[in-house]
Amino acid sequence: MQSLLGVKQEEIVPNTLEKITSKLLPFGEISIVDNLEEAVKEVLAGPLLFLIDGEHEVIVVDTRQYPSRQPEEADIEKVTRGSRDGFVETLVFNVSLIRRRIRDPKLRTENFKLGRRSLTEVALVYIEDIVNPEILEKIRDKLLKIDVDGLPMAEKSVEEFITEGFWNPFPEVRYTERPDVAAVHLLEGHVCIIVDTSPSVMIAPVTLFHHIQHAEEFRHNPIVGVYIRWIRILGVFISVFLVPIWLMLVEYKHLLPETLQFIGPRESPTIPLFIQFILANLGLDLLRMASIHTPSPLATALGLVGALLIGDIAVTVGFFVPEVLLYISLVAIGVFSTPSWELSLANRLVQFFLLIITGLFRIYGFMAGILIIFIRLASTRSFGIPYLWPLFPFDGAALLNVLLRKPVPIKGFRPSFLKTRDSDTAPPGEE
Repeated sequence: MQSLLGVKQEEIVPNTLEKITSKLLPFGEISIVDNLEEAVKEVLAGPLLFLIDGEHEVIVVDTRQYPSRQPEEADIEKVTRGSRDGFVETLVFNVSLIRRRIRDPKLRTENFKLGRRSLTEVALVYIEDIVNPEILEKIRDKLLKIDVDGLPMAEKSVEEFITEGFWNPFPEVRYTERPDVAAVHLLEGHVCIIVDTSPSVMIAPVTLFHHIQHAEEFRHNPIVGVYIRWIRILGVFISVFLVPIWLMLVEYKHLLPETLQFIGPRESPTIPLFIQFILANLGLDLLRMASIHTPSPLATALGLVGALLIGDIAVTVGFFVPEVLLYISLVAIGVFSTPSWELSLANRLVQFFLLIITGLFRIYGFMAGILIIFIRLASTRSFGIPYLWPLFPFDGAALLNVLLRKPVPIKGFRPSFLKTRDSDTAPPGEE
């Protein structure tokens, strides 16, 4: 205002609009809008409008300040050693956190406003000379086809519009709240989708094995990282298959060797074992949900009540056999060791399915359940990418990279399933 009040009329006439925008507005973020509807959308989003009598265009001055919290470490993706900054609810801050790690001029950010009423800001982030243009175009088209009043649930609402399997429990995108994880995936050739008001960033396309990796594995020596990854994979396996396999072995205890005869209860339980496991699983999920809504000072007390009092009393009165609580506790550890929260919830449903079908049909049910789950996984696509790659279709070298954390200095290639423009991770021109 001070720069404009002292201007004389002859200094801005003629070509008033051009002279004001180029010489008299001491501000960088300005643009010109010639559409009334667009002008209304801009002022509702926060910028101010500068109108000049007699002009058919309006100057948009982006002077807004964003209400936000400071970047903090993500609760789900904590690391022992590493950066402590995480994404926040403000889109421009999240893009800046990625740009801080990738200062490549080829890093691109495409902005969209989705939702007829909410006009939610969405950013599509990728590296232009790495990303597969077909995958990029497919994701862009899906975003542009979103037609709804609003997206109040932010990234989750966007995910349901751009993914295909509404009733598929397995997540077709990966969520992260860590800028370093998003940067690594961008350098591999993935695409990141950032939605304003959400601290979670979507990564696409992904496979099942992307949901098992964690930043902690890359913050240690490669050998230690391999050990951590194998322990994590073991935890995921336990969370899905431990209880159904144990239940199946109990049903065929007479076929077990002498060294495995300890498996199963000593006496016949009054309640069928698979019913006990179903009730224990429901109790575990109920306790988890109760802890979310419990004030922090009381959360520890709630855990003690659930784990010690209820569990001990249930065994004492004969409602559960002790082995049920033992294996449910191991399942809980496996669930919480799964890096992807979305995958851990999907695994809970898979375990329920295997548990019920094994309890009803024994070994035949277990084998049929495994086959059904494999078919579901094999038929899943993440933006056209096979969900089980590199296991199906098989890629031995890529599967070895999944099982072993390769040292960073070793020259490598980007994942072949992405079909990136630049497949070599070494700098261009380096011998």
